[in-house]
Amino acid sequence: MATSGTTSFTMDFTEVAEEAWERAGREMRSGYDLRTARRSMNLMCIEWQNRGINMWTIDEGTVNLVQGTATYNLPADTIDLLEQAIRTGSGDVTTQSDLTISRISVSTYASIPNKLSQGRPIQLYIDRGRDNPTVTVWPIPDQGTVAAPYYILKYWRMRRIEDAGSGVQTPDMNFRFFPPLVAGLAYYIAMKEPDLAPRIPMLKAEYESQFDLAAGEDREKAPIRFVPRISPVR
Repeated sequence: MATSGTTSFTMDFTEVAEEAWERAGREMRSGYDLRTARRSMNLMCIEWQNRGINMWTIDEGTVNLVQGTATYNLPADTIDLLEQAIRTGSGDVTTQSDLTISRISVSTYASIPNKLSQGRPIQLYIDRGRDNPTVTVWPIPDQGTVAAPYYILKYWRMRRIEDAGSGVQTPDMNFRFFPPLVAGLAYYIAMKEPDLAPRIPMLKAEYESQFDLAAGEDREKAPIRFVPRISPVR
């Protein structure tokens, strides 16, 4: 028997909302039904980000460090940095090197006696501000310009999930999260409709089950490698 030969199934926001309303126990009949579903989906995506790392939202980025400048802006949709390194000799196959830079808390940074010291940055702290996340390095870079950097901060960040947008746009997520997206939106919708209250426990259980399945697959598959810290014999 012939199969379709395609693996491109997706859903736009209107289709997600229609399926969610139907699962909640009603048809989507008005523009308001679509608007309230969009609002609930945006809130639910924020909830997902509060649950932890979503692999498809991990981006790479760089910041050219400038002599005498300690603090740099990160993209406005940055939630947090997951990993970071200081790169020197960028682009040269013989000299490029990624060096360790440790993340510290703001209280540790505040305790540094001389914050104007210059050299190769070895520590940073992140200010996850509401509108303008920043990263501050220490020591302050002792060389380099924006156009000709000597040090480059290389990072891997977790960004926000994009908003639901218009009805013809597809959700900003991996395909495996479509089932929890629909199940969760049905649960969110039911919480706002008094006549659907009896369905809330069932919808919540299905939502959590589908999310756990998707999150279980959306994880790093590399094995963990533990390296012992060996102190020199005295």
